[in-house]
Amino acid sequence: METSAVLRTRAADQAVAVAHFAGRLAFEVDAADVAADIGAGVTGWVLVDSRSQESWDQGHLPGAIHLPHREIAERAKSVVPDGVTVVTYCWGPGCNGATQAALAFARLGYPVKEMIGGFEYWAREGGPIETAAGIERRAQDPLVAPRGVACAC
Repeated sequence: METSAVLRTRAADQAVAVAHFAGRLAFEVDAADVAADIGAGVTGWVLVDSRSQESWDQGHLPGAIHLPHREIAERAKSVVPDGVTVVTYCWGPGCNGATQAALAFARLGYPVKEMIGGFEYWAREGGPIETAAGIERRAQDPLVAPRGVACAC
């Protein structure tokens, strides 16, 4: 009988699993939750795009603050109110710019979360994109946001 690749390493005990997954949710939010809050006009947090000026100019999430991660230490206090929860994003799963930005905000004492999937998944899920020309929506990628079907997670 073949050994299971899935079961080769035993799953964590309940308490360890609960702590791990609860911890991840304390650090992460997804594009759908960000979209839900924006759509409902929920306040109490700010969205920070940590990409370069050129990337920002190509398109960004409406309402986001542009603050490249390398500038956070020197500029954050002038553009983000103390104590407000910050949600950072960068390009996507292959980029750690949002993680670097989150770390910089955490070092300054801000409560912070990272938007997993970044700009890539925001755009792939059909979220509005703001440019100098205005707001646009691109077609949803059916692999991440099937038409007419909500994740409902």
